[in-house]
Amino acid sequence: MPNPLLDFSGLPRFDAIRPAHVTPAIDTLLAECRAVVAELEKPMQPVRWGNFIKPLENATERLGRAWSNVSHLNAVVDAPELRAAYNENLPKVTEFWTALGQNLALFDKYKALQNSAEYVELSAARKKIIENALRDFRLGGAELPEAEKKRFAEIQEEQAALATKFSENVLDAINHYALFVETEAELAGLPEDVKHAARAAAEKDGKNGYKFTLHYPSFYPALQYADNRALRETLYRANATKASELGENPEWNNAPNIIALLKLRKEEAQLLGYQNFAEVSLVPKMAESPAQVKGFLDDLAKRARPYAEKDMAELRTFARDELGLASLEAWDIAYASEKLREQRYAFSEEEVKQYFPEARVIEGLFRLIQTLFSVTIQADVAPVWHKDVKFFRVERDGKVIGQFYLDLYARNGKRSGAWMDDARGRRKVAGNVQTPLTHLICNFTEPMVQDGKLRPALFTHDEVITLFHEFGHGLNHMLTMIDDLSVSGIGGVEWDAVELPSQFMENFCWEWDVLSHMTAHAETGAPLPKALFDKMIAAKNFQSGMQMLRQIEFATCDMRLHDEYDPAGGTPFQSVLDAVREQYAVVIPPSFNRFLQSFSHIFAGGYAAGYYSYKWAEVLSADAYAAFEEARELGESILSVLVGKKFQDEILAVGGSRPALASFVAFRGREPKIDALLRHNGMQS
Repeated sequence: MPNPLLDFSGLPRFDAIRPAHVTPAIDTLLAECRAVVAELEKPMQPVRWGNFIKPLENATERLGRAWSNVSHLNAVVDAPELRAAYNENLPKVTEFWTALGQNLALFDKYKALQNSAEYVELSAARKKIIENALRDFRLGGAELPEAEKKRFAEIQEEQAALATKFSENVLDAINHYALFVETEAELAGLPEDVKHAARAAAEKDGKNGYKFTLHYPSFYPALQYADNRALRETLYRANATKASELGENPEWNNAPNIIALLKLRKEEAQLLGYQNFAEVSLVPKMAESPAQVKGFLDDLAKRARPYAEKDMAELRTFARDELGLASLEAWDIAYASEKLREQRYAFSEEEVKQYFPEARVIEGLFRLIQTLFSVTIQADVAPVWHKDVKFFRVERDGKVIGQFYLDLYARNGKRSGAWMDDARGRRKVAGNVQTPLTHLICNFTEPMVQDGKLRPALFTHDEVITLFHEFGHGLNHMLTMIDDLSVSGIGGVEWDAVELPSQFMENFCWEWDVLSHMTAHAETGAPLPKALFDKMIAAKNFQSGMQMLRQIEFATCDMRLHDEYDPAGGTPFQSVLDAVREQYAVVIPPSFNRFLQSFSHIFAGGYAAGYYSYKWAEVLSADAYAAFEEARELGESILSVLVGKKFQDEILAVGGSRPALASFVAFRGREPKIDALLRHNGMQS
């Protein structure tokens, strides 16, 4: 049987890929790539797009797609054999990309192409690809002496292995943990569907009682609703210490991996002539320096601080006077916050959740996309990696312009969190357009059988927001009109602008014209009542000051770890987070909290010295959304087709073919302002 990882004729054959296919496929593709590179290293006159970049892109794209499929499966259906195959091939793949980025012969040809007569005639997108490539060669160590190149390559391989190990440790800690509760009396306060899910989880393990795990849909509702304070503390502690020296298994402790990664990143930066990794990280981003980022975060923190202090003071008073909690501990905050929200706004998240069954939410999301961007979304068929995965195509004028997988539910062997991945990029090949393919991954509660009938998956409003967020990334990838791979879709978009479309989409989750079409009560089928929606809007900025400071805390810690901290100096990395919390936080977690040991964004997810991007891009996204609000003030719908078309044309369609700031200015007619972000968070005086 042919190796499915080597079949590029259509959609990935996820149902046929086995661990045994990985090494033969990767070895074959690496050999092909090296043969192409060897040919391209030879003297060539003149260097042209067609005889140099096109063959290089053709070869490396196949390797990229195959490895993307392996990496994706490793994230969503992790198993020992697959993990072993992934780890066996990761060094080889890393070594190839590092060597490619250091290849002086190729670097010289890119420079020759930039200085050629043809360059003037190239499209803006192709010029941008060449500029990006030259920058990336320099960041990849191409100009280093040979001995330092060798060390640079070793650093890349070591970092890739450490990041993978970091992620595996978090996944193993989550998958392994189980707390069994024997009696329903211990679960007072928990909603019925949460108890039912815990009961079903225990039954699946052949046990009585109720099972709680560290998957978010399991442990977080217990923190939010359980009257049993000891239960809340147990689950909080387990989650806060996972993958640390205080966790279940010392082999999963990520502290050594953090120190090793920080040392390697600093060494990499200094080899390249930078003081620290933060400076390296910012070279391809919008932000210009670590000082500028820290100043931006500090300014936001000062604006948010008064609101956060007010939020916390109110919560402490409420917890003491209404809940009898003389001291408000970390495991009480979600519980007390939910009780305060219920008292103040006369509704609970659990009440709202009943109106968001999966099918209606998906239908409403698709309706919004179809209205704003003049496309249609249809169910489609594809080989998938799990029975719960759904597949769809996006069409315009009857032609497929993109496709996506939707994998919504939490399960063992699946990485936590939510993300979008590029499975295939748009490019023109032999006159035909290769359409984009996208993975949209979440970790929500699955449908369950209750009282003999299948009950649909119900989403909290926060989960609806998460789904819209990831779909925004997907739109950025699927609605591109750029035909050159490296800058189509999310390719080449500055990392601190890549969250613009995703955070932009979140705003629609607070619009009646959108929500009214995507709700139906799980029992009665009735739509969300306007009165309940009005309460949700009133509560929209509940504790927004605390939430903003929390994000600033994470972002500032990330920047300081990669800018100021010396990982070889003997000072614990935890001290950096402690100092940031002392400066900014209104909630100081207990001393046993080991958040950094599971902070996968910066240690295993590409956000190193880049976590600030969420707030940076939120300035852009809030200001972009304000264009729709302005259209409404002029009498249009919030779903303005005209503004939607302009957003698509100037932001989504152009991908990374021009600087993100230029795209924003083309859409708004000016540079971004912070006003809309503050207004959306209820922080305008």
